[in-house]
Amino acid sequence: MARKKEFDRDEVLEKAMETFWCQGYEATSVQDLVEQMGINRGSLYDTFGDKRALFLAAIAHYNNTTFTEAIAQLEAPGAAKQAIVDYFQNFIECATNDKQQRGCLITNSAVELAPHDQYTASCITAHLQRLENAFYHALVNANEKGEITPKQDLRAIARFLTCILQGLHVMCKVKPSVLQDITDVVISVLD
Repeated sequence: MARKKEFDRDEVLEKAMETFWCQGYEATSVQDLVEQMGINRGSLYDTFGDKRALFLAAIAHYNNTTFTEAIAQLEAPGAAKQAIVDYFQNFIECATNDKQQRGCLITNSAVELAPHDQYTASCITAHLQRLENAFYHALVNANEKGEITPKQDLRAIARFLTCILQGLHVMCKVKPSVLQDITDVVISVLD
C-alpha cells in the first residue's frame, strides 16, 4: 500500500522554485533541493521525477503564481497606459527591495539554459509571449483611449517593452541604482 504524502506539493514546489531562483539550475544540487524543500530524495523523485522535471514544474509554478500576479494589471480588461507605468514602477519597487538580487527566474533561466535546452527555451518563449501580449493589450487600450499616439506599430512597442523589462531584470542584479532612470526613458516612449 502506498504511503500518503506528508507534505503539501505546492509548498515544497514553492521552496524548489525559490532555490532555483536564487542559485540557478546548474548550481542547484539535488541535495540543496532536498534540504530546502524539507523532503527526502525518494519523495522528491516520486512526486516530481528528476531534477530537470522539478525545475520545469518550478517554472510552471512561477508562471502560475508570481508572474500571473505581476501581469494581472496589464491583462485586466481596462488596462491602458497607467497599467504599463504602474507595472514598471512596481517592478522597480520589488527589485530594489529584493536583498538577494535574484532578478527574474525566467530571465535567469533564459540566459543559463535556453541556448542549449530547446524545451526550456520553448517554455521561456511562451512566458515572454504572454508578457508581450499583456503589454500589447494595454497599448491597444491606451491608443483607443487617446492616451498615446504611437510613432511605431503597437506590437513592436510591446516587444520593445518586453525586451527592456528583461534587461531591467539583469540590471537589478548588478546595478539597481539605474532602474528608475531607464524606466523613465522607457515610459517617455509612450508620450
